[in-house]
Amino acid sequence: MSARQPLQDVQDGTAVTAKDGLQTSISSATPTSSRKQPPPEKPSDIRRRSLVILSFWLIVLCLGLPIWWKTTTIYRANLPLQEMLDWADGKACRPVFPLHIAIQANSLQEQEAQNLVRLTQHALDDLNDFSGHHLRLQLSPPSGDKKPASDHSAALTIRLVPGDSTTSTLDQYAPVLDITYPPNTIPSPTSSSSSLATYVASQLRSTFAEEQTIISYLLSSSSSTPPEHRAQGLTPEAAELLSKRTTRSLKYAPTYHLTLSLFTSGPLPSSWDIEAAIDEYMKPVLDVLAPIHNFTIDTQVQLYATPGVQNQVLSKEDLSSFINAAEWPLSPSIGGAPTVNFVVFVGNQTIMAPPTISEGADSELPTFQSFLIPQWGTVYLLPLPHNTPHLSAAMLKQPLLTFTSHLLSLTGAPQSGSLPLRLSTLARIRSADLLLRASSTLGSLARLSLALPSISIPSSVADGVSKTMAHLRLACETLGGADGLAHARIAESEAERAFFEKSMVGQLYFPDEHKIAVYLPLLGPVAVPLVMGLLNEIKAWRKRRRERAEKGAEKKAE
Repeated sequence: MSARQPLQDVQDGTAVTAKDGLQTSISSATPTSSRKQPPPEKPSDIRRRSLVILSFWLIVLCLGLPIWWKTTTIYRANLPLQEMLDWADGKACRPVFPLHIAIQANSLQEQEAQNLVRLTQHALDDLNDFSGHHLRLQLSPPSGDKKPASDHSAALTIRLVPGDSTTSTLDQYAPVLDITYPPNTIPSPTSSSSSLATYVASQLRSTFAEEQTIISYLLSSSSSTPPEHRAQGLTPEAAELLSKRTTRSLKYAPTYHLTLSLFTSGPLPSSWDIEAAIDEYMKPVLDVLAPIHNFTIDTQVQLYATPGVQNQVLSKEDLSSFINAAEWPLSPSIGGAPTVNFVVFVGNQTIMAPPTISEGADSELPTFQSFLIPQWGTVYLLPLPHNTPHLSAAMLKQPLLTFTSHLLSLTGAPQSGSLPLRLSTLARIRSADLLLRASSTLGSLARLSLALPSISIPSSVADGVSKTMAHLRLACETLGGADGLAHARIAESEAERAFFEKSMVGQLYFPDEHKIAVYLPLLGPVAVPLVMGLLNEIKAWRKRRRERAEKGAEKKAE
């Protein structure tokens, strides 16, 4: 290599030396401060970059956000929340049961009968301590019959008949109370009281005492009744007894499915005249229950059915395990209607009642052939000779009568009084129960809507609430009659349907943390470049603005 070569390279800004076959470059001697700066941006480029950033943000704000808001907004129909809460708190309706009592006094003059009705009404009002249960007496027009028929529009008809003594008899097949009275007990027009009026009032009170107690219990145990409207004076013993009866009875349903089963421990009997027995012993009661409940019936026969307990004498503790649910074909529900099971078991078992204090442990205890299972049905133990191949309708009389009696208990009918009175009382009890349950469901729906602002409320829920309140108003106006029961039934059904709307239930468990977990991975990678680009552009704009201000100040100073 020549000696001039390094110098020439230095002049060119680079020196190259060779030593042991290595080549080294020496940086230019030009200082850093004099490094060439990039040319300034053209105003058109700055404007183009700003417009690009602005266009992205305009797309996000004017197009993206509205689409996101429209597609993710939860629809909430307007609900009359305050009115719903008023129904739940008992402020919208005060349950009152006005019962019309017809009095037939054909043997009395009209003035005497009117005076007796007036005095009886005063005595009845003095005895009544529950304002929600009103008995209103009305004199029926005189009839030429010695034993006139009952007034179908009245809850009870009282027939006053002259006699030797004051007695009363309740008809078992019609809502009629026959009262005989001595002629000298008729009050004079100027009398302010009467022993006959007091007697009639006391008989009326005792006739409807159980109904009044049950309605008092329903109102006192419901949150939909304000304290000032609840009955006072319900004893703890009566409340405990009614609580057990309520637990035992089935929840109200428009339709019940009755399953009648014949279970035998051997091959006989293999057949039974159940259709004829139902038509003769059970169908009359089912017909009178038709305005309150509908019934569907099916039957079955199961041979070689082994009970869960093999003891000949069953104690109270054995009854809980007598039903062999693993092998006996007992369906819990058919067609969505609650099932009531009635089982006839052919065997030699009997049920021993527990000893009482008066009987003592060594005395002979009575035995029974049937037992009722709360909210399930009845088992009847039917002892038969081993060679009985067939059960006739006459042999099924006692089991079917027992089933009918237990069916009334399972539906919640009162235990005292004649059958027509028990059924009319059941209708009033059911209408009160349905009205209170529908009102409570409305309150629960209103509180749920207030507690979860993000839950959707579809228009079907608003329609159901509107229908519920409309039928609740009609039920409250006609409470105690057939129309009141029909409106209360529709109100309870619509309230349950609105509360358990599928689209609402699916969002009960949708917390805000879940929304963050969904949105953050999607929006994070998109939002960071947009935000950083906007911040850099704002920073550059402020810098350019400051530089222009400084140049303007220098020009003014020159």
